[in-house]
Formats: sequence, C-alpha cells, structure tokens
Amino acid sequence: MSPIINLILFSCLAVAMVLLSVLAITTGSLLRSATYLLLVLICTAGLYLFLNYHFLAAVQISVYAGGVLILFIFAIFLTSQKGEILQTHETKKYIYGALVFVAGIAITAFAFIKHGFLYSPDNTTMLGDQEINMKVIGQTLMGTEKYQYLLPFEVLSVLLLACIIGGILIARKR
Repeated sequence: MSPIINLILFSCLAVAMVLLSVLAITTGSLLRSATYLLLVLICTAGLYLFLNYHFLAAVQISVYAGGVLILFIFAIFLTSQKGEILQTHETKKYIYGALVFVAGIAITAFAFIKHGFLYSPDNTTMLGDQEINMKVIGQTLMGTEKYQYLLPFEVLSVLLLACIIGGILIARKR
C-alpha cells in the first residue's frame, strides 16, 4: 500500500480508539462501557495487523477481547442490579482526568517528534515488516530460562482465577 493509504488507515484506527475510549469512560451503563472496551481492543488488534504482527492480533482478539472482556461482563452481571446506573463523579475527578489526558497526549507527541515510527529511510517498507517465527514466540512464552515468560504467564492465570472466585463470592453474598 502507498504511504498515504497507510497513514489514513492508521489515523482512522487511532481516532476510533480515542473516541471509543472516551465513550467507555463517560457512558452511564456498565454493559455499554464493556462493549466500547471490546471495540477498543478490536481496534488495537487492527493496529497489530497494520504492523504485520498477525500472532499478536490473534492473541489480542482471542485473549483480551474474547477472554478478559467476557470475564468483565460476567463480573458486571454477577455484581450489579438490573437497571443500575453508574454514579456521577465530582468535577474535581474530571479535571484530574483531563490533566492526565493532556499529559498522555504530550508524551505521545514528544515520542512522535523525537523518533521516526512510520517508515524506514527508503520509504518503501514499513518498519516492523518482518514477522517473528511462531516457534520463537512459543519457546519464549513457555520457557523457563532468562528472558522467557512461563512464570509470569502462570502468575497471571492464578490472578485471573482469583478474580473469578472473588466475583462468585461477591455475587453469592447478595
């Protein structure tokens, strides 16, 4: 694809992610907020596809959009009453949120100005065009040596199990 089309697609994904993130935070319904979060996660997978990281896009869709978000929705159904509306926050919290937003935009702008992310020097291929071999990814995720991630993977699975058990216990008490 041409550089202009790449930039347009990236911009559309970025704008969609920002808008859906704001909607996820400002909506009054927990279920609607989880739906907007699902769409943000799908847009993130689109960015991974944009960078030719097909494995990460598949993991993003299956693990985060499929697994973690379903866990959120179950927690919402187990802990909230029918028709419950979220509480409105004080104005001070909105001001703090706006300050964090501006700081995030400033950091992102600094990173884009300081580094050339979009294209390689010859403008024919994108940076990150080479996809990593699946065997290397599998050995890195399930290895026990230095710079391998079996222990954090197992700790995360225990954490998710604790969250599920906690949600069930909270729902049982009511």
